[in-house]
Amino acid sequence: MNTTRLPSLFAPEPFVFDDAFRSFMRPFRWEPTPDTPQIPMDVVEMDDAYIVSAVIPGVSKEDIHVEIDGRQVMITTEYKKPVYEKKDVRFLRGELTYGFASRVFTLGFEIDRTKAIAKYVDGVLTLKLPKFVAAHVDALVVQ
Repeated sequence: MNTTRLPSLFAPEPFVFDDAFRSFMRPFRWEPTPDTPQIPMDVVEMDDAYIVSAVIPGVSKEDIHVEIDGRQVMITTEYKKPVYEKKDVRFLRGELTYGFASRVFTLGFEIDRTKAIAKYVDGVLTLKLPKFVAAHVDALVVQ
């Protein structure tokens, strides 16, 4: 028979209340469930632009949508479940996830949408997002 032993307040080694509540004090970190498709990515900042590399395997480029609104960028796609020709298919292993996936992130500078470039090659979406540079206006000299 297995017995569960709880820490005793009267044990020779000191009971540390810190340990009992340590898990409650950790910062909360939301992690999607394993059934939710994810889009892992890298974001690199250069002097004049941001480079985003997002791994989105198994989708067509027509199913990838990128929206830019000021400093905010949203990447969305749908992983579609494959359709098998025969009806009597028996799964031996099913690890692929299906459904909608999205990533939203905010950058430090506004993006110039007119100069943004997107490429999708071998399952990797690469975005070049140039920083918006406002035209310099010389101060008027009043005489």
